[in-house]
Amino acid sequence: MRSRESAAFSMVLLMLLTPLSGCFGGGDGAPGPQDLEVTAASDSAGFFVDYTFEAEAAMSVFIPYLLKDPATMFVQNSTVIDLAKGDSETITLLTPPRTDSMLFMVGESGRENWPIRDQEESWATWLARGGSSGNVVDSIVRIPSGVNSTWDTVNASQDTGGPVGIKTVMIQRSMDVGIDEGGAHSTGLLHGKTVYDRLDEITNPAISLDVDGRQGYWDRWAGQGNPAYEDAAQYLIQELTSFGLEVKQHRYEFTDIFRVQNPEAYNICAYKWGSEAINEWLVFGAHFDIAPPANAVLLDPHVTGSRSYGTRVGAYDNTAGTSMVLETARVLADFESRRTMVFCLWSGEEGGKRGSNYWTEYYVGEDNPDVTVTNYINLDMAGVNWPGGGGAPHGDPEPQLDEDGYPKDSEVWPMRVYIGPSQDHDVINQPGMVGLSNWIGSDALGLEEQMGTLVGVNYSADTWKTSVWLDMDRPEIIVYEDTTARSDHASFQDNLGTVTVGFGGLVDGYWCYHQTCDTLEEMEEWMDTTGKDYGEENTGVANLVNSLDMITWWALLTFFHCDEKPVLNAYL
Repeated sequence: MRSRESAAFSMVLLMLLTPLSGCFGGGDGAPGPQDLEVTAASDSAGFFVDYTFEAEAAMSVFIPYLLKDPATMFVQNSTVIDLAKGDSETITLLTPPRTDSMLFMVGESGRENWPIRDQEESWATWLARGGSSGNVVDSIVRIPSGVNSTWDTVNASQDTGGPVGIKTVMIQRSMDVGIDEGGAHSTGLLHGKTVYDRLDEITNPAISLDVDGRQGYWDRWAGQGNPAYEDAAQYLIQELTSFGLEVKQHRYEFTDIFRVQNPEAYNICAYKWGSEAINEWLVFGAHFDIAPPANAVLLDPHVTGSRSYGTRVGAYDNTAGTSMVLETARVLADFESRRTMVFCLWSGEEGGKRGSNYWTEYYVGEDNPDVTVTNYINLDMAGVNWPGGGGAPHGDPEPQLDEDGYPKDSEVWPMRVYIGPSQDHDVINQPGMVGLSNWIGSDALGLEEQMGTLVGVNYSADTWKTSVWLDMDRPEIIVYEDTTARSDHASFQDNLGTVTVGFGGLVDGYWCYHQTCDTLEEMEEWMDTTGKDYGEENTGVANLVNSLDMITWWALLTFFHCDEKPVLNAYL
């Protein structure tokens, strides 16, 4: 496990430096942090909160956080405001959900250029090291507000503009339930406890009898033609419609050599049309189907001691991803967006990504040729990863290596942020999405110490991910470009050339992968660190809620950034 000491040290330095932060700027009559008063309607992390900035001297203030435009209600990343002496301005900011502080910069009135942190560091670390003091100069320049924006925006620059004053504000995340139930991640605009509750709702056998004679939304095999899947699709339609979204059922069939029409795929997609670029679509997706049984009888590998194929519940693969898409859709339905938001639950993924393949090839590619899918966010098999792990439960056989090359018996299974399309393992082909993922994770999500970006320089194509990971002391969060795509993001890369980002955890090393034991209780067992000699001691529920919170927030924040500035394919 990697040490958290440097993160704690950075926070101590942050607290010590805050009263002395005028040393970054000020002097010679220049405004400093002592001239700026910042008050907030609430200090609750994970919400949009009104912050009021009041100046005791003429100044400019750089606000490096997501904010909501009061006229358009769009979310934008960062702004710079000018304040005359005695003036005040109130701006609605998204308080970062998983960190303890916010930082604002003070400079002379009318200032254009400002320093920023590196992509892979937090603002606390940036402040602790004295700001931009490295070999690479990272900075931004102010861009005047446009026709459809109230606040100035920012863009990359090579000029820092010189010293700045630093004003810090502490924030905190409140709790609605106890720690053991996931309380540390139970509040916010979006939070892990609601995702967990959704996962429990879909997989819970205590729900009323379903059409297949079972309880809960089980047996969702393949797509249309299966009564259990059809019933589950109606659940999706009802939920997405209740959010105020326009829901469409996308059914696809093919004709075989005997001219028989065969049901092939049945997707459910919900749409909220963009206000500026209606034909530019940002898509969230997860497959809702589960692995069908290979035989008439589904056997529990915990009982038989050997694995077969097929599941009835599919909690990890992929009710977890489905739950995250539903909760993200619920939250984003209340926001205005520049681009069209699409939330899709795919069928046929387990049979070869048929649902997403048909949708990208026919519905977008042929039926809507004017549409461009700017980015795709994939959620598949997420939740069995850091902060849980530590060996398979129930005395299962010790794992070896998964298909991605990661040791199945590692102390902690990493959470994967996989990006594409990519052709080479030894260079970054999509620097925009890699940089954005690092930027979000390192500060707003508080994962700076856990993260590592994998690039396979001087490693073989077959072993580079494992080798780099081990050489980096096994980071718990890995951001990397994958040259292969094993889920629905492949359809978007291959058919549309879309830059994709996906989130997932342990794959083939999970003993219940595509097995009847893939249940919520099993996920909790694998995530339980109680009594373990590494990491923080938490219940399986608490760690699972933490994981679901982290991943869903990462997807949501990625959307906000890509709605303002899509990350386009560097190959094209």
